[in-house]
Amino acid sequence: MKKILSYTIAIITFIVLFSSCKKYLDINENPNAAAEPPINGLLANTTYSTANNIFNASNLTSYYTQYLASPNASSAADIYDNVDESATWASFYNIMTDLYDMKKFGAQKNLNAYVGVSNILMALHLNTLTNLWGDVPYSESFLGVKNLVPKFDDQKSLFDTCIDLLDKGIGFLQQPGADGQIDAASDFIHAGVTSAWILTAHALKARMLNQLSKTSSYSTSAVLAELASAYTGNSDDAQITAYVTDVNNNPWGDVAIANAGLNLDGWLSSHFVDATDGTTYGVFDPRLPLITQKNKDGIYIGTPNGKGRIGTGTTHDECYLDVDKWYSTPTAPFQLVTYAEIKFIESEAQFRAGNNQAAYDAYLAGITAHMQKLGVADTAIQRYTTDPAVAVGSGNITLALIMKEKYVACFLSPVTWDDMRRMDYAYKDFSLPVNALLSSFIRRVNYPNNELSTNGKNAPTVALTDHLWWDQ
Repeated sequence: MKKILSYTIAIITFIVLFSSCKKYLDINENPNAAAEPPINGLLANTTYSTANNIFNASNLTSYYTQYLASPNASSAADIYDNVDESATWASFYNIMTDLYDMKKFGAQKNLNAYVGVSNILMALHLNTLTNLWGDVPYSESFLGVKNLVPKFDDQKSLFDTCIDLLDKGIGFLQQPGADGQIDAASDFIHAGVTSAWILTAHALKARMLNQLSKTSSYSTSAVLAELASAYTGNSDDAQITAYVTDVNNNPWGDVAIANAGLNLDGWLSSHFVDATDGTTYGVFDPRLPLITQKNKDGIYIGTPNGKGRIGTGTTHDECYLDVDKWYSTPTAPFQLVTYAEIKFIESEAQFRAGNNQAAYDAYLAGITAHMQKLGVADTAIQRYTTDPAVAVGSGNITLALIMKEKYVACFLSPVTWDDMRRMDYAYKDFSLPVNALLSSFIRRVNYPNNELSTNGKNAPTVALTDHLWWDQ
């Protein structure tokens, strides 16, 4: 991305300046806008804003997965209270509308690569939406004033739609002439490289097919087939790296900056700290110092979900996201899909297929890849991966151990909430939050107030304990 830095800064600045009002890019809400927005502008907005949407999702699910805990007792996300995610819902549909437009204009101009990228990002957004809410509007959406109250489509059919979008996305990117069509300066995820987008589509498809592990349609061979066409190293990761100081920050960096300004947020859960500092598993994880700092007493200590902080919040009694750590520096890469994640998908699929040696090899590869990405020293990687608590051998590898390591490697990712529901929250020492309003673990999010007020007649009535179709 270095060779396009000047273009990157210009485009980010443009997006930031117009971010509060859906920009000139959205022709659906501004009657004075151009009849046909520049397709490169749509690409810039959708690729860049994808990070913000996935952040919005993870900024909720990270409390359910106990990566984070509120510093205040009995905060809504901590204790499974209803949380109004109207802003997240609206942001997803805003960008999905732009993806719909980009696909339409790409088809009109015979720009197959733009159609392919639109399909892939639409699948990512739609799958994330359905994993939060279940049934959501899609088939009757994006029609503007023609239909202000779209129906809610069945979540299983939407899963099938996502798979179809990924398949079609791959097909469009493989069309003659597609390579080289994408403007590199406008693509904040893969800098215009069509082959990289194809790898990401296969990785997303493997992720989604692995999500079916509790259903009769789960196929380890189908998962492994997609992985064979996906990433081969950390350099393939789908991530946004275009954050520029004084222009815009990684959204987790903004959380850390808020913390530094005593606007308390992004505090680490005691479950995550205990899982990495040796308390739960008997081995210290060298990634922990790259995620947070020790507290004022020189130890790592998290906050129990639902219980709230120990001290005043200003004396560093507990650990939280810091501005100089890997995930939460202002210019940190924001990860969407990673090689480390797909190695753990491979490990799980191989284990379920009865191939313990292949499962064990992928498990170790996933740990190593993630540590290398974070910059863990080779000696520390060697020490961790040869520790008896980690290096259990192929004969002793378990699904619980695979998922424990994936939990750390997917830090802050909303994918972990999908995993926890698939695993029925069976992670060592994982328990209900203090003061939980439910007697069992949360399974879904309630529909946002804005949608209920404008399209309530179509919205299903749900409970937070209702299982999604793949979580049975």
